[in-house]
Amino acid sequence: MALHQQRWTPATRDEVGKVGDERAGRDWSQNVPRSSPVSGAPRKSILILEWSLELTRYENILLMETAHDVSLEILGLLKDEGIEGVVIEWRESVLQRLAGPPLLPAVTRYDATHHVRRFLTPLHGVSLAAEDMEREDAQGTLTLWFHEKLDKDGNPSTKVFGVTNCHVLRRNPTVDYEHRGGAPKSYVRICGDRRFDRGLDETTREIANHAMVADLLTREIATLQSESADDNVEEIKVKQWYLGRETKAVNDLTAFHLNATRNWSHISLHRNIGYTQFAPAITVDEGGSRFTSDWGVFVAADAKVKDAFEGNVVCLGTKYTLYQLSMMLGGGPTTFKFPEEGKLRIEGWSTLDELAVPENIDSEHQRFVMVAKDGNTTDLTFGRYAGLVSFTENDVGVTSIEIGIYNSGCETAEAFSEKGDSGALVWHMKNGKALIVGQLHSAQNKGGSTTNHVTYCTPGEKLLANIKAKFPYADFFRTSW
Repeated sequence: MALHQQRWTPATRDEVGKVGDERAGRDWSQNVPRSSPVSGAPRKSILILEWSLELTRYENILLMETAHDVSLEILGLLKDEGIEGVVIEWRESVLQRLAGPPLLPAVTRYDATHHVRRFLTPLHGVSLAAEDMEREDAQGTLTLWFHEKLDKDGNPSTKVFGVTNCHVLRRNPTVDYEHRGGAPKSYVRICGDRRFDRGLDETTREIANHAMVADLLTREIATLQSESADDNVEEIKVKQWYLGRETKAVNDLTAFHLNATRNWSHISLHRNIGYTQFAPAITVDEGGSRFTSDWGVFVAADAKVKDAFEGNVVCLGTKYTLYQLSMMLGGGPTTFKFPEEGKLRIEGWSTLDELAVPENIDSEHQRFVMVAKDGNTTDLTFGRYAGLVSFTENDVGVTSIEIGIYNSGCETAEAFSEKGDSGALVWHMKNGKALIVGQLHSAQNKGGSTTNHVTYCTPGEKLLANIKAKFPYADFFRTSW
């Protein structure tokens, strides 16, 4: 263990705000206790010291004997300066830095890493893992981003918050939580270990797929060249072009895999993207709407999120063909305009009254709203909302009203949601715009099935109203940091 001391010139109390390391531009007035002035300081002055302790820790325990010895050394140094009557307190904490590179930007659909990189970008579908539940590898999904604009006192604020479920952020969602002052922070990570490993596995499979295609093209080109036929010249050129594309894809995906492994593997050192600021307990509005309230917010770290931030944007990815997306989102290719680079921006919300009168009619003449979500576990999926609310009863007999989303039955028999999708934003298309329907918070299977049959959501208008009650100037639709 080593103890290092830096001395600063004694200053009068009036001057204390000016004392600091001029080169670093630091204000040392924050180091001076306002209500407990240092006693014994000569000439009513304060000697400002900066202490740097380098401690060797075993099992995260600082021995009391070590603390006692260091305290005596500090007191001796202070006594040499004429300062006595000082009380030294020891507090144990674990420093965590928001280290590692910033989140990755989304890239064009024609980039080989377009789909596999999504787990490290700030577009919707962001996988979240709270430090509070890291051991269980519990995971959830980002609901949306918003800008604070003005703080509670009306002062300009540059803070950006991420929203998800309270039960995603907190181990105990039955009590209110709010981070204050210098209290320890509960960090929020992008990707739990399961989601991170899945991202690497997807990349490995893509590398193998492109490598196989490249190998096939190489053999086909060699065969054509051996035949020396004039008719083969154009075909060889075409195959060489495709070979170049596949080779580049292998190189780009390999580089991405290496970058992710080297710079993102450690969850606490590389993947912190902020800390939980506010998470009210899960409640049911028993005296009013009876909708479930299950939300919380975390402060997004500038250094990690800002550079790649685009606002509330859904990446439509490559899971579905453009034709399939046009049929599910906009009635077909003649009416649905696919967004450039597959980035669909959320532009507003629909009220419950608007959702109560669905515009779509299925083959059985039943009205429904086709909705979608991008979740941590199931990615982009589609479901059906019939315009009717669902009634559920919790373990203590409290009945709540929810928006019930049923599996779509379109194209595949996939479930709309699975465990890990909690927090995902549910949205639908209307007049060419993506509008918020609700916030996913739970689901229920049917009979003995292990697949969710119905997914429950808090209406978007209720969620936004709850956020506005706490952050009255919240802006949900800005397109830049």
